[in-house]
Amino acid sequence: MAKDLTTSQIERQNVLNNKVALPRIQESLGIKALEYQGVLYVTKQMAADFYEVDLRTIENCLANNERELQHNGYRLWKGNDLKDFKLHFAPEIDFGSKTTQLGLFDFRSFLNIGMLLTTSEKAKQVRSKILDIVIATINEKTGGGTKYINRRDREYLPAAIQEENYHKNLTEAVSKYVDGHRTYKYAQVMDLIYKAVFCEKAKEYRQLLELSEKDNVRRTLYAEVLRVVSSFENGVAYEISRMAKEKGVLKVADVAEICKQLAEHPLQTPYIYDARQKMASRDLAFRDVFHGNIAEYLKAVTPEEFDKFIGSKSIDFDEIMALPENKEVLRILKQAENDRD
Repeated sequence: MAKDLTTSQIERQNVLNNKVALPRIQESLGIKALEYQGVLYVTKQMAADFYEVDLRTIENCLANNERELQHNGYRLWKGNDLKDFKLHFAPEIDFGSKTTQLGLFDFRSFLNIGMLLTTSEKAKQVRSKILDIVIATINEKTGGGTKYINRRDREYLPAAIQEENYHKNLTEAVSKYVDGHRTYKYAQVMDLIYKAVFCEKAKEYRQLLELSEKDNVRRTLYAEVLRVVSSFENGVAYEISRMAKEKGVLKVADVAEICKQLAEHPLQTPYIYDARQKMASRDLAFRDVFHGNIAEYLKAVTPEEFDKFIGSKSIDFDEIMALPENKEVLRILKQAENDRD
């Protein structure tokens, strides 16, 4: 999916929140900046010179995108802060004795304005370089593939084990109390649950993530999404068993009504919303996958999330599973891989 940083604020914010890629971007650009108290700053004129535009273009861009640029570090310095800043760089730089306020970009806001300058060829080149570095960084951290980037979250393994227990409750309930061929009815029920939680059937999700038939959909879900699926599976299993005691063997249409009512229950609403938001947002940022059915839930991935999946808080799942104490857990998960979605 081609990314256009000039038109998508979410895409811009995803770059600016990626603290793993930012140092590499900074190093590659080699910008002339003013280092003050450990932070790099760029004046409006310096930004104009770098992006090869006139000062008015920078000022117009600032005026049109002030809130976004301030959010990402642009600041108007004045008073004692400006006085100390000017003293720090005197006499190398003459800011002018009449300068009572000075607009300064830190590195994030400097990149930010480069993503907004549509008339600058230099900015266009920078945007291309930024995207290349972001992609390279994610691929490097994930070993070249993002299919299982969800497993780099420390919370994934506990969620996967928990989900497996609830999943068994569902398969047993469907096997005992729902009419139809075992394989088909199970696939239909799982589609109902996936559709209720993230508005996609398993087949649609597979196509978007380019999964093979051997790939288990559940093993690619983020921990938070897995927990919502677990909750849903457990709730559906309970309702199937309860209704079967009253009505006897159920049809898939009965399960569809159970899923519909459960999805609309006020207790589930905030959890489903959170699952859709995380799935839509993270898949766009990490897997370059756009979920059209839940596009309204898109938001920028936070710096903490980048740290969780590709930063200092991420883990090597395969390495952890190779430890002797995790052999039984690995066996359970591998056995689950043979289950149909």
